[in-house]
Amino acid sequence: MSRVLDVKNLSVTFLQEGREVRAVRGVSFHVDKGETVALVGESGSGKSVSALSTVGLLPDSATVEGSVTFKGDQLVGASDRMLRQVRGNDVSFIFQEPMTSLNPLHTIEKQIMESLSLHQGLSGARARARVLELLEKVGIRDAESRLSAYPHQLSGGQRQRVMIAMALANGPELLVADEPTTALDVTIQAQILELLVDLKRAEGMSLLFITHDLNIVRRFADRVCVMQGGEIVEQGPTEEIFSAPEHPYTQKLLAAESKGQPTPVPANAQEILRTDSLRIWFPIQRGFLRRTVGHVQAVNEATISLRRGETLGIVGESGSGKTTLALAILRLISSEGPIWFDGADIQGRKSRDLRDLRRHLQIVFQDPFGSLSPRMTVEQIIAEGLGVHGVPTGKTSRELVAEIMAEVGLDPLTMERYPHEFSGGQRQRIAIARAMILRPKLVVLDEPTSALDMTVQVQIVELLRELQRKHGLAYLFISHDLRVVRALSHKVIVMKQGDVVEAGSIDQVFDAPRNAYTRQLLAAAFDITAIGAA
Repeated sequence: MSRVLDVKNLSVTFLQEGREVRAVRGVSFHVDKGETVALVGESGSGKSVSALSTVGLLPDSATVEGSVTFKGDQLVGASDRMLRQVRGNDVSFIFQEPMTSLNPLHTIEKQIMESLSLHQGLSGARARARVLELLEKVGIRDAESRLSAYPHQLSGGQRQRVMIAMALANGPELLVADEPTTALDVTIQAQILELLVDLKRAEGMSLLFITHDLNIVRRFADRVCVMQGGEIVEQGPTEEIFSAPEHPYTQKLLAAESKGQPTPVPANAQEILRTDSLRIWFPIQRGFLRRTVGHVQAVNEATISLRRGETLGIVGESGSGKTTLALAILRLISSEGPIWFDGADIQGRKSRDLRDLRRHLQIVFQDPFGSLSPRMTVEQIIAEGLGVHGVPTGKTSRELVAEIMAEVGLDPLTMERYPHEFSGGQRQRIAIARAMILRPKLVVLDEPTSALDMTVQVQIVELLRELQRKHGLAYLFISHDLRVVRALSHKVIVMKQGDVVEAGSIDQVFDAPRNAYTRQLLAAAFDITAIGAA
């Protein structure tokens, strides 16, 4: 089998604030023709830096040492002209977030045409025909009507398909996919992975797949390279690595799956939340007088019930109404229908009357970096709610911050630091501490683990279960990761286009789903490792 990419003793050093940071240390691996090789490991392990360094895509502050050959040609130290010829032509990249990779000011047609013009000199009708061919190949329906669309007019899955079309434009021999499905729903994720498998077979490409999700890797990859701290600690055929891992870190990664169940809810637990046919419709207004001509039916007739110490999982694809429902329950957007919280209907209350109530209703967001102010210390972030609702008598604000930091597994001595000085998992613990310091009764968890590595995800799930057991918290848990939903939830509702299509206990819905859409979601989530299998 001919070798496409051969990396030997690769080291990458960055110069940051006058000091050298070694990001990659003596990494060696190879990719053969038609082969899929996965680079796996937690954030900061050096996966993406290793891939980017192969074609000289690192910033000027990086020093690259070692050898990288593509079909026998040395790329380390190669001329800019040679590297430009290889990039996008022989080696193409698909990145994690297509919205930031695509130009928001250019149409889809123009962005794909740009690559064809640079590398093949195509223009006019020939280029347009090639763009249509590529869009149809990656499964964009009614491709001609999408040529004039801008990235924001497409769904997440469609944008990722456009990125794949751009990567395939010049018939690359090696496709580098850097976390290409992390930001996607499970059904879309399965579709994209199936597409990559089919395209790899049809085009005879090689694939370097970067991910932290071992469920995807198991049968999708031929070989696996496990990275930790900038080094490859173990590599070999996928089946061997998964069946008999030798390195302790590989064993830790493979064991990192959210398992178990939450503490059972006492039979006499008090109902903390109930909605009755809750409806959230957004008006469509047109004309000079802004008359309402229709409605976007975001949520239709949602009826839910939640007790103290209980978790209700809310699942469904993006746009199904999950977060909208939660925001309405928190009274952050308008809705119709009663919302009973702690025995009182809060639907008709004015903002002034809701202030005291809000200490009992808290939320933890998906992105632990974006939801924390970079200009505030951890102490200021966690104590912010105390400034609004007051500090309980008997203790100072600083004492309360120290207590809650210790409770969520953070060192109170670090409270003077800023968010950028913490890892992703630690930042999410800070966000949880900010919500918990007010001792709420209901916490909305909006995708709190989706941006985290698998090992950190397990830790956060265990922390949330422990906090629930200790304080009798009720959770509304929004997620598209059904494995985590099963580990954390007592009950679940399944939403599709604003409708609750199925509801019940977690075992009832997951083990015997009645609705076809629920079965589709479960198949995408739990059968994803079968993608690419014979």
